[in-house]
Amino acid sequence: MFESAELGHAIDKKTYDARLPALREALLSAQYSLRDDGRRAVLVLINGIEGAGKGETVKLLNEWMDPRLIQVSTFDSPTDEEQARPFFWRYWRQLPPKGRIGVFFGNWYSQMLQARVSGALDDDGLERALDSANALERELSDEGVLILKFWFHLSKERMLARLDELKDDPLHSWRISPLDWHQSKIYDAFVAHGKRVVQRSSCERTPWHVVEGADNHYRSLTVGRILLEGLQDALQGEPPRRHTVHGALLPSALDERRLLDSLDLSQSLEKDAYQEQLIAEQARLARLMRDPKMQRHALLAVFEGNDAAGKGGAIRRVAGALDPRQYRVVPVGAPSDEERAQPYLWRFWRHLPARGRFTIFDRSWYGRVLVERVEGFAPPGDWLRAYDEINAFEEELTRFGIVVVKFWLAIDKKTQYKRFKKREETPFKRYKITEEDWRNREKWDQYVDAVDDMVDRTSTDNAPWTLVEANDKRFARVKVLRTLNDALEAAFARSER
Repeated sequence: MFESAELGHAIDKKTYDARLPALREALLSAQYSLRDDGRRAVLVLINGIEGAGKGETVKLLNEWMDPRLIQVSTFDSPTDEEQARPFFWRYWRQLPPKGRIGVFFGNWYSQMLQARVSGALDDDGLERALDSANALERELSDEGVLILKFWFHLSKERMLARLDELKDDPLHSWRISPLDWHQSKIYDAFVAHGKRVVQRSSCERTPWHVVEGADNHYRSLTVGRILLEGLQDALQGEPPRRHTVHGALLPSALDERRLLDSLDLSQSLEKDAYQEQLIAEQARLARLMRDPKMQRHALLAVFEGNDAAGKGGAIRRVAGALDPRQYRVVPVGAPSDEERAQPYLWRFWRHLPARGRFTIFDRSWYGRVLVERVEGFAPPGDWLRAYDEINAFEEELTRFGIVVVKFWLAIDKKTQYKRFKKREETPFKRYKITEEDWRNREKWDQYVDAVDDMVDRTSTDNAPWTLVEANDKRFARVKVLRTLNDALEAAFARSER
């Protein structure tokens, strides 16, 4: 696989000087076009052999182009904050916005290679890590991110010769780091596993570019040309989408029965029973959040539901059981300009709870398959593939130990109408009712269809949906608390096995 990068490619200085001005001009022009176009981001992943010119090449790219539009990120050993969250969290936070170029040193491939060579990952673990990386890159690519992956290569002989040349040179010996010496000792294992990584993660949309690093002129012009071609391709036409989407509209049932219609919305609690059960479940949640086992987990609750279904009241009863330092409520509305410049799930990744903490999402990533679907804010290709992306996202969270609990609070159309009118008639509640609420009500059946599809496609063993009968607010609040407590206890029991 790396044989072509050990042939001794070289470009003389005269040729280099002749080709460089046109390349620099074209790169700068493409970079500004990327910024002005504003539909794509570019993510450059830097990997390969130490001493093969990775840092020098990126430094040159910053000199050739406008460095204000390039964001270089280096990921060393994860910090305590990063270790307390899922693996990809720190990479999502550093993604470049649309119109910009991001360069990642120490990216997910670097981390998995180091782990495999050190023995922290076995072959099966490496395969799982590569599956996750491939899924992430498909998602980013579908969201308009151009991913360019570079492997800078040196033969073992050339790497050892470089170390020999520099070690006794008082002017340049500083260029040798402990990592260079370490890699010289593990070169064979590193390259063997590197071949596997490149083979398994190179595809039509995100191929690897293997660049021989021995000659700096050849290396620099090659990387510059590949980057230029990528930028030019990205600027032509619409951002690429999958040729097919995984999923299709569910066929209508012949008898037109729907999932939400099966709920018994008449369930209720008398006031005395409600007070007793509420206090008991709140106390139970408080104990579970203080349990030492919670330090191996985090809790994430998603609240979705019909307008006026009582999400806010349910959230307040959950929060009322806890120390404010233990939890955070994230209200989700229309995306900001900053959020629209990033892949869809970016704004949710950055709010994930650390171990021992609890995050409540008041509305969530399910907006893509609910309001964006019904209101036409997202084309069918986007919201249809979102089911797969959401399932993969939640699987990543639960694999890390985050307990994901998802609620749909359901009320009937008559109850919603009564609550809307009461809000209009009550001065301190009028802010809760808007023209948009009334417009959404006119699309009641479309939202019911969207909810049925959502539950059917995204209720998984690791992150199931809980449908909450919410015509009676007291019944709904107790069911929400009890479900959270049951989920935490089940997670604690699984972790002890």
